[in-house]
Amino acid sequence: MRKILASLGTPRGLVVAVLLLAMALLPVIAQVLDQRYLLSVSTRIVIWSIAAAGLNIMLGYGGMVSFGHAVFWGIGGYAVGIFAHHGVHDGWLQWPVGIAAAMAWATLIGALSLRTRGVYFIMITLAFAQLVYYVAVGLEPYGADDGLNIAGRSQFSGLIDLRDRGQFYWLCFALMLATIWFCARLANSRFGLVVRGAKSNETRMAALGFPVFRYRLVAFAISGGFGGLSGLLLANHDAYISPAMMSWVKSGDLIVIVVLGGMGTVFGPLFGTIAFFVLEESLKPLMDMASKGTGEYWQIVFGPLLVLVALYARGGLDSLLGRGRARSRHRG
Repeated sequence: MRKILASLGTPRGLVVAVLLLAMALLPVIAQVLDQRYLLSVSTRIVIWSIAAAGLNIMLGYGGMVSFGHAVFWGIGGYAVGIFAHHGVHDGWLQWPVGIAAAMAWATLIGALSLRTRGVYFIMITLAFAQLVYYVAVGLEPYGADDGLNIAGRSQFSGLIDLRDRGQFYWLCFALMLATIWFCARLANSRFGLVVRGAKSNETRMAALGFPVFRYRLVAFAISGGFGGLSGLLLANHDAYISPAMMSWVKSGDLIVIVVLGGMGTVFGPLFGTIAFFVLEESLKPLMDMASKGTGEYWQIVFGPLLVLVALYARGGLDSLLGRGRARSRHRG
C-alpha cells in the first residue's frame, strides 16, 4: 500500500490513476453524453489490453516473439460460439473450457517452438496459428469462412447480465485490472525474474541450475490463457466469431501495441492499446475528410508515427512517463 501511495506522487502514477479513474467512470460518462459508440470502443480497448498484457509476458518479459498470438483469441471466441450454437449459454462452462483450451494449445505450441530460436520460433508460432485458422475456415457447421453469429451472451446464474453494456464493460474493466495486477506480481516474482533473466542471458540462467525451458513453457501457457480470456470477451461483445479474428494480421497488431506501449512494463500494454485505437478512430475520419475513401488506409500515417516512437521513445509510451521504481531496481 505504501508503494502505491508513493507512486501516486509521481507524474507517471498520477497519469495512471487519472486514466484508470476515467475508465472506471466511462459507462456513466457515455450515458450522460449519449455516446454508445464511445462505450463500445472503450470496451474493445479493455479487451485488447488483456490480450496485449498476456503477450507482454512472452514478448516483453520473456523475449519470445510470437506471430500467432491471435489464435488464442480464436480458441476462446469459438468456445463461446460453439457452445451457444448448441444452446449452451452457461458462462461457468464456456469460460473455463475456452481458457483451458487456449492454455492447452499454447502448451503444445510452446513445447515444440521453444526448442528453436529467432526466426524459426516466429515461423513455427505463425504456422500453428495458420493451421488453426484454416481448420476454422473448414468448419462448415459453424459458419466456415463467413463466421458464426452468437445468439446470446454468456450467462452466470443471474449474477451479472452481459447484455447490459455497462455491466459488461465493468466486468471487462475488472478483469483487465486483475490481469495487470497479476502480470505485475508475476514479473517481480521468482518465476518472473527467471523468465526475464533468460531473456538477457539464457546460458547463464541454465548454468545457475534453472530449468529455463519449463519456465518459458509456463509463461507461454499463461500468456495463451489471457489470450483465450480476451477472445471469450470479444465474442460476447461482438456476438459474432469468424476465422478472421485469429489471422496473422491481428497477431501483428498485438505486437505493435505491446511495442508501442512499452515492452516489459506493467501499464505499457494499456497505453499501447489506447494509443492504437485513438489513432485508428481519429485518423480514419480525418483521412476521409481529406479524400473520401482513404480512411481505410490509415496505417499509412500510423506507420511513420510508430517509427518516430521507436526512434525517440525506445521504451514505448511508458518511457515518456519515466520508469517505475521496481523495474529500475531489478535492472540495477
